[in-house]
Amino acid sequence: EVQLVESGGELVQAGGSLRLSCAASGFTFDYYAIAWFRQAPGKEREGVSCISNDDGSTYYADSVKGRFTISSDNAKNTVYLEMNSLKPEDTAVYYCAARYSVLLLNLWVPSEYEYWGQGTQVTVSS
Repeated sequence: EVQLVESGGELVQAGGSLRLSCAASGFTFDYYAIAWFRQAPGKEREGVSCISNDDGSTYYADSVKGRFTISSDNAKNTVYLEMNSLKPEDTAVYYCAARYSVLLLNLWVPSEYEYWGQGTQVTVSS
């Protein structure tokens, strides 16, 4: 059974930091790309960051470049999202998602991802 389990979301003040985790199981982790998406109330789900576990390539949305860092521990089948200099507009439910790591086109299109976690809430207060 495929599982993606997010953790680490909480309430934090603007300017603060959080680290989210996505623990994966049930598929060959090294062959997959793992992305973080977020969805704020009334808004569409948007891609935040992605890491390709086969070659370590990383990708970031413009809105988080320089503030967020994605990393992967292949031994633990876990992907992390280090979030610094958090802003109120970062408030959202954060989801991790997985797709086979070949021809990573349409990186920020949710329907391109096979598996999804249930999400973790991040709230940034001003």
